[in-house]
Amino acid sequence: MSTIAHRYADVDGFNVFYREAGRPGAPKLLMLHGFPSSSHMFRDLIPLLSERFHIVAPDLPGFGQSDLPGRDDFAYTFDNLANVIDGFTEVIGFDRYAVYVFDYGAPTGFRLALKHPERITGIVSQNGNAYLEGLSDGWNPIEAYWREPTQANRDALRALLTKETTIWQYTHGVPDTTAVSPDGYSLDDYYMNRPGAHEIQLDLFGDYQSNVALYPAFQQYFRTHQPPFLAVWGKNDPFFLPAGAQAFRRDLPNADVRFFDTGHFALETHAAEIAAAIADFLIR
Repeated sequence: MSTIAHRYADVDGFNVFYREAGRPGAPKLLMLHGFPSSSHMFRDLIPLLSERFHIVAPDLPGFGQSDLPGRDDFAYTFDNLANVIDGFTEVIGFDRYAVYVFDYGAPTGFRLALKHPERITGIVSQNGNAYLEGLSDGWNPIEAYWREPTQANRDALRALLTKETTIWQYTHGVPDTTAVSPDGYSLDDYYMNRPGAHEIQLDLFGDYQSNVALYPAFQQYFRTHQPPFLAVWGKNDPFFLPAGAQAFRRDLPNADVRFFDTGHFALETHAAEIAAAIADFLIR
């Protein structure tokens, strides 16, 4: 088992924290986390794959140990998250790579694929959505904010930033919640409560509509380039429904779609099974 290194990369003055493991020269795998987490979510998965792949897992801007500039200094949009991660891949020399996307990591990674289709060797989507049918009713309060970006609708979303809601995200749909370590959601809550972090997350809730607007472009990319595609999905996810995973087959007839009896944070309970699926898929 290779050692996991913890590093920082300077992307035009923006410090991006990342975890790195595996042998340089091995097939490259970029892992992109979601809300409200960080690359810490891959702590169990990375060791299971590092013998076969050169892995990097950055913290998105404003998350984890990456820089958290104020909103006056950095506009928290998904375009900007993707621009920083795009620059990050170039700084560390990831010129061709497979990408593992989860939650917020999906619209980030799919933007990279749109911009550089020649760099993408495969996609693993773990509850990373690109279809309207994948959005549950849990998005209704956020969609209300898109339609009417009032202060009242913005404030209504603050309930999504509490520790209780974060724990619920980790445990909802998990048959045995004792399998979920408290370390993940406790760390997420710590990062969430840094000065200014709540307003940043509310900005990203508001900008998520830009991802939905890009769904047709993402789907066109899938149809045109037919990247090897694996969906590994917690079937009890309260935000991204199984129909969203199945929809990938509409544009990617050869997509491998697998469901696991767990919730949104599938790696908390099924890291070994997902690692086996990824290894088989990427090697094949």
